[in-house]
Amino acid sequence: MQIVFLDSDTISTPLPVPEWATGWRNLPATAQDPEAVVQALADADICITNKIKLTQGILARLPKLKFVCVAATGYDCVDLQACREHGIVVSNVPGYSRQSVGEGVIGFIFSLRRALPFYQTTARQAWPASPHFCVHGAPILNVRGATLGIFGRGAIGNEVATLAQALGMNVLFGEHRNRPDTRPGYVRFETLLAQSDIITLHCPLNEATRSMIGQAEIAQMKPGAMLINTARGPLINEQAIADGLLSGHLGGVALDVLAVEPPPADNLLLQLHLPNLIITPHITWANEHGMRSLMDGMMNNLNAFAQGKPVNVVS
Repeated sequence: MQIVFLDSDTISTPLPVPEWATGWRNLPATAQDPEAVVQALADADICITNKIKLTQGILARLPKLKFVCVAATGYDCVDLQACREHGIVVSNVPGYSRQSVGEGVIGFIFSLRRALPFYQTTARQAWPASPHFCVHGAPILNVRGATLGIFGRGAIGNEVATLAQALGMNVLFGEHRNRPDTRPGYVRFETLLAQSDIITLHCPLNEATRSMIGQAEIAQMKPGAMLINTARGPLINEQAIADGLLSGHLGGVALDVLAVEPPPADNLLLQLHLPNLIITPHITWANEHGMRSLMDGMMNNLNAFAQGKPVNVVS
């Protein structure tokens, strides 16, 4: 079977070539252009993609393709309905990054609550001229006792909850937006917005969650509340986030994802040089343990499909 990895440079260590593969192509990066994707996969039986989109129009032109191995937990880059129509199996790698992202979120919480970016800058710019041994500025807030609201209760959301509770934080899990009932262990969507000191997003991107945090939702949050997004960029409205920061209603924001990745240089949020805005390049998933777990999961998915017993099937 011919295997093509469309964006192999998104994995820091080369994936081993399965012994049963009759062909293997590592493409460091493939343009997000239908013609480029079709050309890359023209002879492929198996496609590996991390973030390169496989749309209905692309899949309809790939009659040889039988399996898509998503090099991630989220699979919003693949049109699952089109895969079903064309008999293409799709597998993901669930839960591989739970520790890496979980620890990354806790790092963001400490950075925001203790104003670390502000004081790192202050140490270089204002401390040498200070008349005192310290320089006050941004408020330093407790982590223990703060209320953390979590949207998304999969492997990562649960890992964040476990770590947060170990720090003495109060944890709320939020119900789906517009859901009429509330499941045990959850609070209403609006309740989480109103009661949380920090909100962190760990839900998949779909039509129900797209722009789930916008101007109206930010207005329902506590003044000074903080927001963290390590899931998918389009879960938030970036203009609303900028407005919330500039007005002071949002006390801090940490983003590991943006609506378009890689973002254009003139991205609105990248232009905001604020001490309470942290932006990292979609990297919280990629600690050494997470990378090994991802590679192991991908190899497991490939081998299982080759043996006729696919696992982690999402379509």
